[in-house]
Amino acid sequence: MDEGRNDMSEQLSDGTRWMRYVWLVYLGTLFFQPAFDPSSDGLDWAVVGGLIAVFLPLYFAGFRAADDRRLLAVVAAMAALGVAGSFLNSGASVFIIYAAAGAAYLYPVRRAVLVIATLVGVVGIIFLISPVALPWRIFAHAPAFIFTIVIGAANIFDAERDRAQRRLRRADEEIEQLATLAERERIARDLHDLLGHTLSVIVVKAELAERLAEREPARAGEEMRDVERIAREALSEVRAAVAGYRSKGLRGELDGARRALNAASVETAMETELPGLPIAIESALAFALRESITNVVRHSGAQKAFIRIGIEHSTVFLEVTDDGRGGQQRREPG
Repeated sequence: MDEGRNDMSEQLSDGTRWMRYVWLVYLGTLFFQPAFDPSSDGLDWAVVGGLIAVFLPLYFAGFRAADDRRLLAVVAAMAALGVAGSFLNSGASVFIIYAAAGAAYLYPVRRAVLVIATLVGVVGIIFLISPVALPWRIFAHAPAFIFTIVIGAANIFDAERDRAQRRLRRADEEIEQLATLAERERIARDLHDLLGHTLSVIVVKAELAERLAEREPARAGEEMRDVERIAREALSEVRAAVAGYRSKGLRGELDGARRALNAASVETAMETELPGLPIAIESALAFALRESITNVVRHSGAQKAFIRIGIEHSTVFLEVTDDGRGGQQRREPG
């Protein structure tokens, strides 16, 4: 998270926006004085309405504040309203609690703690200047003192937790993007290795056929047939490579290897230990296995094959052996 950026609206966007209206229930403390003071009149009820009318725009402005400067201004305005309103209504100290709830989202945390500590001091000032007689003054303002600390600390914890969760989500997104880029680069390298030489041969043969077309048409025809054959082989290799990219991982590749060997009448034995592996290593092993099995089936003339996957000295290995002409292949991707 960037310093100075307010994240109140980000937190509420996760499905708790409706809570901002529920929290307004605490404004009910403003009604205690006119409701229970026998000397109250219509003016006291009008004061309650006026205080709420001034507070609500500040309250919702806090959720829209885009940075700490604006949020701090809202918090200061709420605190000022609490101090001024305390001369008219003893419940006005509730505005300090709302201010502490918003101040908890200031960043860094030490700034939030400092502002909340200042608000606790403001509650003390309200207690000293309040026109309410003792001991009723204690009952009127002690809850504000306690809840300013409690709500402020709880919201600081929630804000830090939400920041940590957002950092984790951003890290996961970055990792996913890097993995996607790495996979694209791998596919690009594979296709380059697969097609680079083949296309070069096709170009050379096509140019040769063009030069021979008039002088030696028979030979030119042979060259063009070679071009067709090479192109078809390249197409088959590309299709095989794409099928490999769509494979179901190393375990799926092992199943495919068993089927391919069985279809070629090659007796197959496997000794596999499949620990949890990073995607890059598993993909490398799957690709190596696919290439090795292709060589066994096409070129070795083997009757038996043995596949072993495991870990030796913190090294993951793949070993494919057979009794044909292909000998032993061992690939260690990492």
